[in-house]
Amino acid sequence: MAMRWFVLRVATAREDQVKESLERRVKASGLEHLISRVVVPTEKVKEIKRGAATVRERKIYPGYVMVEMDLNDETLAVLSETPGVGGLLGTGNTPVPMTAKDVEKMLTAAERTEEEPTTEITFNVGDRVRIKEGLFQNFDGEIEEIWPEKGQVRVIVSILGRPTPVELEYWQLESI
Repeated sequence: MAMRWFVLRVATAREDQVKESLERRVKASGLEHLISRVVVPTEKVKEIKRGAATVRERKIYPGYVMVEMDLNDETLAVLSETPGVGGLLGTGNTPVPMTAKDVEKMLTAAERTEEEPTTEITFNVGDRVRIKEGLFQNFDGEIEEIWPEKGQVRVIVSILGRPTPVELEYWQLESI
């Protein structure tokens, strides 16, 4: 049987621990030829808080670890003996491998953020917001447009009874 990618259920926030533990067990059992890769897909996210930009790593699929392996009794035994592993995703008791499309999507998403971190903006077009910093502090408005690559949004505020577009950094806003 060929190597296929499978998804392990694990406790959220313990993905890295399970990955390290599984890699140690595979090496100790001499099964590197059956379990080749263990991956916790992450992405770099740029956050701006109080004017300071920080980059942190965020798990793309919290609570899951991806494993490239040859599924057999030996590999299932190693997985079931690893602390923190809840089991393989599948139907009933039958593990289902990831599709080639899903594998490609998972691997490219993790690789893409290595070059340039994405900006995490939690607002959507049409959201009502209050401006908490800057020239228009304490004005309420509605988000008209979002530019995630620049970390900016256009908000429509009412100035002297007229709708006026204002371009702001997303961290200058709060939801109402």
